[in-house]
Amino acid sequence: MPAEPPVLEPQFATAEQQRSASVLGMWVFLATEVLLFGGIITAFLATRVFYPHEFERAAGRLNVLIGGINTVVLLASGLGMALAVHAAQKGQRWATLTWLGLTALLGLGFLGLKGYEYFADWRDGLVPRTDGFDPGDVTPGRLTLFMLFYFVLTGLHAVHLSVGLGLVSWLAVRVMRGELPRAGATVAEVVGLYWHFVDVVWIILLPVLYLSGHHEAADLHF
Repeated sequence: MPAEPPVLEPQFATAEQQRSASVLGMWVFLATEVLLFGGIITAFLATRVFYPHEFERAAGRLNVLIGGINTVVLLASGLGMALAVHAAQKGQRWATLTWLGLTALLGLGFLGLKGYEYFADWRDGLVPRTDGFDPGDVTPGRLTLFMLFYFVLTGLHAVHLSVGLGLVSWLAVRVMRGELPRAGATVAEVVGLYWHFVDVVWIILLPVLYLSGHHEAADLHF
């Protein structure tokens, strides 16, 4: 069945104006998020210029296998989100719910793997200011600096992904209640933009953090 016309809020003259304002508002918000992540990544790259070999050795101690698997998981969730938006635009309630559910499950899978990776980082002595901190062949202060950037960037990304999961769950509940005209196509498109932004941030973090070091084959384990 085709989607019913969206409920028009009183401040808008037409449905298209309402949609355009909603999408533009999300793009403006995402622009501020680009400034946030971009500033931290720029600071990381600038610091790396001063300590290239130390940062390369530090990056080589990260678990690139988990990082790679999580990349596939998050990209698959992005596909699920895109299909959910498409189904919402077509007014396909159950297809929308199915794809939103898959997106949420993949997002939870990403966070689960990330949580295990943080545990592995602690186990391997990569968490600064802990009893088991093991700098190995990296100058302690410089490993600490690298790992602080790592935890700030990946932790901030995890927070954004958690917010995305909340939005996906909220949208799924609205659709499940039969509110597809109000909470369907336009809201799904806005939520989809946010989710894809989270995807893009991770795709940038993967080479910046994980792939910038020399990884021994023996290190690629869970």
